Amino acid sequence: MSGSRTLATVVLLCLLATAGAVATGSDVPTDDVDSPPNGTGSDDPELVAVLPNPVADGDAGEYAVASLPEPTPLDGWSVGDDDGTAALPNVTVSGRVAFTGQPAALPPGVNESVARVVAVEDFPRLANGGERVALARNGSRVDTLAYEDAPAAERWTGDSWVPRGATDFEPARGGPGQVRAFVTPDTAVPLDAIATADDRVLLAGYTFTSDRVTDALLAAAERGVTVRVMVDDAPVGGLSAREVAALDRLRAGGVSVRLLGGEAARYDFHHAKYLVADDRALVLTENWKPSGTGGHANRGWGVVLNGSEPVGTLNRTFHADWTAHDAAPWLDRREAVDPVLREPATSSYPSRIESSTVPVESTTVIVAPDNAEASLVSLVSGAESSVRVEQMSVGGVDTPLVQAALAAARNGTRVRFLLSSAWYAEEENGRVVDRLNAIAEREGLDLKARLVDPGGRFEKLHAKGVVVDERHVVLGSVNWNTNSLRENREVAVVLTGGEVGRYYADAFDADWCGGSGDRRPRLLWVAAIAAAAVAVLVCWRRVQFEYEGELRG
Repeated sequence: MSGSRTLATVVLLCLLATAGAVATGSDVPTDDVDSPPNGTGSDDPELVAVLPNPVADGDAGEYAVASLPEPTPLDGWSVGDDDGTAALPNVTVSGRVAFTGQPAALPPGVNESVARVVAVEDFPRLANGGERVALARNGSRVDTLAYEDAPAAERWTGDSWVPRGATDFEPARGGPGQVRAFVTPDTAVPLDAIATADDRVLLAGYTFTSDRVTDALLAAAERGVTVRVMVDDAPVGGLSAREVAALDRLRAGGVSVRLLGGEAARYDFHHAKYLVADDRALVLTENWKPSGTGGHANRGWGVVLNGSEPVGTLNRTFHADWTAHDAAPWLDRREAVDPVLREPATSSYPSRIESSTVPVESTTVIVAPDNAEASLVSLVSGAESSVRVEQMSVGGVDTPLVQAALAAARNGTRVRFLLSSAWYAEEENGRVVDRLNAIAEREGLDLKARLVDPGGRFEKLHAKGVVVDERHVVLGSVNWNTNSLRENREVAVVLTGGEVGRYYADAFDADWCGGSGDRRPRLLWVAAIAAAAVAVLVCWRRVQFEYEGELRG
């Protein structure tokens, strides 16, 4: 067959495949979905939290939190318990509102986690042994929240007790802008935000061993920039000798360093991976170490973003954790550390997926355990055309987010799971892949799962990324297991927009389909003939790519 006839055949087959995909809705972006579901709960006023047993003398600082989605005048409203009620003052409020008899006695962090604090005269004395708190309007109950045996300094949310000092943030959404999208190891995490900072650099991490990042932070501190670094005090496997050396260097160079954890820790692990530098921020799936941010081992996802709302939310999250009771200066814990020896990653990998500055319609910051689970379950289960999941592991088939993806598949959505094949995850992930594929075959779902084949492009998959409908991208520190969602401090962003969705969808497809050549993000074409050309190129690239697509970090 001649070369021209071969090309014509390939073009025809690719266009037919593309037409089939459009007909089934498998990969078509849904342009009428303008924002990710935020999963914040009911549209009606409701009680969402109570603190019945503060540590202060006389239980000073008891409070109840109500969620009021619409601006609401409180004339005629009351809050009460089994022993009586107290009238609310005649003010108009909306969002999450804390009602208390002693605003000055509220525990640290409450003011930052609600839209407003309202002082209530004769606020009821909440019983430590348990009772029912009621929100009423004109004498009729609107909502109730019952609890039993209140632990000291923990608040009840209706389904669990939340430790002292834990935050209660809602998802925070910012408007349109531009972001720099990238994946590692193709792009080492960019540090220009640190290099150009004039005021502050706030780095949050799980572990920290990178000499490259250390040098950048020390240079910023030498310029007079306020630099703070906050990491977990007991990562799995222990603090390494390299981390001890890095933190010592930072402290000696004028950088403030704190460790989060200890016996009264609010979370199992401080697992977040982000940075705030003046009016820019960096959110990562990777740890601050050569294998992650250095681009020497891991497949990871990252983004550089700006905008007052997302950057401000990350700043507030950092401040809440930095000032919490379980945050201790490095020097206070330095002597108790028994460092372990660990060799850094030094390998090099080709750069096939270039970073790209792309527009976004919105950026939503989500954090765990505050709001990430509800937000992600809503987003994934509500998918209309496609869900791509690229994760180190998912913790089993029965976890909330895997069940959300199965719900999407049962509604006709195309779902793909790509999991790590690293030695420490291969056995567990293999069982999950087998179960997911068996469910798909039994129920006739358009769902496939596989273990990644790095194929020389990276050492291991460490990303925590999701692409929904090629329009909503989730990336950050959130693993898909229940502990990550409910017990850890995690931070992620949801990036919404067609171009950013296609960038990370292409990155996923490169890992899923495999290949040895370049795979660059698709451009946005508006003309029908240009769209057909793109479809041909995509198919041609996928023909080229003929192979399949760290410890707790």
